[in-house]
Amino acid sequence: MLELLRPRLARLALAATLGVLALGSALALAAIAAWLITRAWQMPPVLDLTIAVVAVRALGISRGVLGYCQRLTAHDVALRSAAQTRELLYRRLAAAPADTAMRLSSGNLVARIGDSVDELADVLVRAMLPITVAVVLSLAAVAAIAVISPAAAVVLALCLAVAGVVAPWLASRAAAAAEEVAVQHHSDRDNAVMLALEHAPELRVGSRLDDVIAEAERRHCDWGVAADAAARPGALAAAAPTAAIGVSVLGAVATALSIASTVSPMTLAIMMLLPLSAFEATNALPAAAVQLTRSRIAARRLRELSQPSETMRSRPPASPIDLTRGDRLAVTGPSGSGKTTLLMATAESDPAALFFAEDAHLFATTVRDNLLVARGDADDELLRNALRRVGLGEWLDSLPDELSTILDGGAAAVSAGQRRRLLLARALICGGRTILLDEPTEHLDADSGRQILTELLTPGGLFPPDRTVVVATHHLPDQLRCPTLDLTNGEVISAA
Repeated sequence: MLELLRPRLARLALAATLGVLALGSALALAAIAAWLITRAWQMPPVLDLTIAVVAVRALGISRGVLGYCQRLTAHDVALRSAAQTRELLYRRLAAAPADTAMRLSSGNLVARIGDSVDELADVLVRAMLPITVAVVLSLAAVAAIAVISPAAAVVLALCLAVAGVVAPWLASRAAAAAEEVAVQHHSDRDNAVMLALEHAPELRVGSRLDDVIAEAERRHCDWGVAADAAARPGALAAAAPTAAIGVSVLGAVATALSIASTVSPMTLAIMMLLPLSAFEATNALPAAAVQLTRSRIAARRLRELSQPSETMRSRPPASPIDLTRGDRLAVTGPSGSGKTTLLMATAESDPAALFFAEDAHLFATTVRDNLLVARGDADDELLRNALRRVGLGEWLDSLPDELSTILDGGAAAVSAGQRRRLLLARALICGGRTILLDEPTEHLDADSGRQILTELLTPGGLFPPDRTVVVATHHLPDQLRCPTLDLTNGEVISAA
């Protein structure tokens, strides 16, 4: 976790010091208040109580001020660490093989970069600092009581161990088993939501949008049920600190009765009231243990972003395709067979190759700008010609401002088929020597798909004969004859 977060240790130490001083003020306030109450009962001269009264006021004010400063410092450290962690993850993903990110769904990727980083950063504020403060103040409280009565100190130490060790351990065990399930439900819900957001028009046409939204709601409800199941076993952990406080007070009372004849009333009051403030620090430890567990799981999920999965380890790495100028090659195979991975590996190995993904982004700007991302110096005549060649001529003529028409919402402004044709038009105007196309005919009708695939894989069709074109597709038209690389389970089974 620390490797990913890389917190500023000086700032973290300052936050811990401020936390110790804030709760230390509460501990000292309890002791002085106990002395002041019992001393005032003896009705001494008022001047004898002046210093104690001023100390009570000062400690009450300092507790609030120091606590506020501690929260400011702790949140500053956590937010800076979260920003650094996201930057680190982006850099790792950019430097990692393309299939590292591609093997995850968009919902899963969003959940990891978003919620998992937040969970990881919370370990600083909700786990590390409370644990540090509780350890320091518990030792101080036990030492203070030991000066008065070793027996009372032993009882307090045992009760603090129950509240600060046993209860957090129970809470951690209860959360660990349920957290993985909750994370899975969270990811499933995000996947369903992202599907509804990204493909709402197609799902509405297919009368499946309501089902996808209902699935997202069901996943969210399942997540709630999993969270409730995690909370029930933690009830014992929540009750343990309260029970420990009661036992500690009873132990202090019993010890006070046994030594009442040998110590002053003020000392007895301190011995009985001081433990109540000592438990204030341990009350946060069960939640800290749960947060520690969640952050550990989040760290493991984030680490997996830059490491190949077990499935990817067992699969041989994709080797770039050997291509010569003017080649036409179709890469076929079922989903998950490695077509996209093979194209990405080829793009990474060949600086002259350009990879056009099936889910490439359409920006909420003009049609012209959406095409110019492939070639910034293209003129309007070249753009119009590319759109007409991919079958978008009538669509272009119907737009109110032609190339200057803004696509409100990006991909939401066009149908799935129009989006594929726009992405194909990008490929036509680019200047790459080798063009790698991933599922360019997905969401097109059968006749249009066959026509475009034929033109893509025929030299001199959509692309000049001197440019190399590789197309990943599920199947080829029966009448098309071209070199084919057929993948099954990530292995080449035929090439013709």
